[in-house]
Amino acid sequence: MTFMKKSLLALSLTAFTAIYSVANQAVAETVQRVKLATSAGDIVLELYPEKAPKTVENFVQYVKDKHYDGTIFHRVIANFMIQGGGFDGSFTEKPTRKPVMHEGRQAYDAGLRNSLGTVAMARTSDPQSATAQFFINVKDNAFLDPSAQSPGYTVFGKVVSGMEAIDAIKSVPTARRGPHGDVPTKSVFINSATLVN
Repeated sequence: MTFMKKSLLALSLTAFTAIYSVANQAVAETVQRVKLATSAGDIVLELYPEKAPKTVENFVQYVKDKHYDGTIFHRVIANFMIQGGGFDGSFTEKPTRKPVMHEGRQAYDAGLRNSLGTVAMARTSDPQSATAQFFINVKDNAFLDPSAQSPGYTVFGKVVSGMEAIDAIKSVPTARRGPHGDVPTKSVFINSATLVN
């Protein structure tokens, strides 16, 4: 092999390595992770900003603001979902920012579904009412996905670690507390929510 061919080969390998590195970095930047350190164990969520950008940005900002620290899973239905992010340990609702734009259809079209282990925004009957509360599906809940009849619920991530903690949470006894149903009789806390690599 001549010197010129060797040089060209070395340059090609260098260029390929650089492109591969940039591509990997781009992929890494499109996925964010959040660890929920709960009283039932740690749960790690993988978020998808390229599929639900405003929703992920909203959730991450609440994490950065420490909004979720000290909140409880205030609604637990064993064969449906676990919901949190809205109430502290004394069952006082926490103040929130203005609602985030509903991205249910966009996320659905990008492949996200309300299936086992996915995380979605909780809201009222108004699709544009989601603020800080979220829920984790503990089974496939296709009826929560967007359809011709419903705007659905915006899925923006999934559980990548800690399903055993979710199984423990979904199994706690619940009761009615004031106007709220399905409230755990023993509080399950989110001690902290932090961004992780």
